[in-house]
Amino acid sequence: MHWSKTVCGSSPSTQVSEDGNADDRELQGWGRGLPWRSCPLQEEIHATTTRAGPPQGLLPLEDVEEFGYHRASGFMWLVQKKKIEHTFKKIKQHVSYATEVTAFVEQRKMKKITGVKTKELLLWLSVVEVFIDDPSSGKITFKTGTGLSDSFPVLAFDRRVEEEEQL
Repeated sequence: MHWSKTVCGSSPSTQVSEDGNADDRELQGWGRGLPWRSCPLQEEIHATTTRAGPPQGLLPLEDVEEFGYHRASGFMWLVQKKKIEHTFKKIKQHVSYATEVTAFVEQRKMKKITGVKTKELLLWLSVVEVFIDDPSSGKITFKTGTGLSDSFPVLAFDRRVEEEEQL
């Protein structure tokens, strides 16, 4: 399998292919090194997931150490230093992100998700799928491993809207 990896270090990020061919980038991975905000990881994660349609703020992650994406299968993974919990204020929804999060990314869908849980009443339920059936509806649907699902406004997960409201 051919892959490329961007390694963050003291110098600018460089891309290296397993077989030395920088043009073959079927599987991309970004490795450990500089702090999260100094590496291209944050932008690359959001670019990869938003290509599929979900909003940028869907994965509000911090201190990501590694990120990878296999274009042919749509498989993506990320590893962060520690588990984080986040509250989406507009919808009052608590979400937990494990140190390792994986998913298969398709157009307007993330499926077979691991490492993401949402709190319903007193229980933490695994989120296994996120999708936008009809983009014009402005709704995004979350499905849990128990079969429960709920839809929310896409704007509730937009990082830009959340940042503007904090100003």
